[in-house]
Amino acid sequence: MTVAFNHTIIFAKDKVLSAEFFARIFGVARPRPMWSFMTVMLADGVALDFANSSRDITAQHYAFLVSEDDFDGILGRIEAEHLPYWADPAKSVPQQINRNDGGRGVYFHDPAGHLLEAITRPYGSGGTPPGPV
Repeated sequence: MTVAFNHTIIFAKDKVLSAEFFARIFGVARPRPMWSFMTVMLADGVALDFANSSRDITAQHYAFLVSEDDFDGILGRIEAEHLPYWADPAKSVPQQINRNDGGRGVYFHDPAGHLLEAITRPYGSGGTPPGPV
């Protein structure tokens, strides 16, 4: 099978603000305009196309697999910007990370209200039960 994920559209009230936030926090290249989008490029040619919406934004969840070093940088930037973050998607364990599957994970909101997640191990890969640190 040769199916690969290529891109998704992420709706925002301010596509520039949201795209720049994502690039800054995740430590990737600055967004660039592409047609009506602000595009953030990820590994393997995957693109996040941020688009303005005049309607209410329905919050989505976007999870990103990152290296241990990248996680350190992401968490450091979250803390430097004094952003609230959680160890779980229910947001019941504030200002902590999780160690699910022997890795680390963190949840936080972007400017449009989407719940972003950075993890260092895919879920189900380590057999460690979910829980905060």
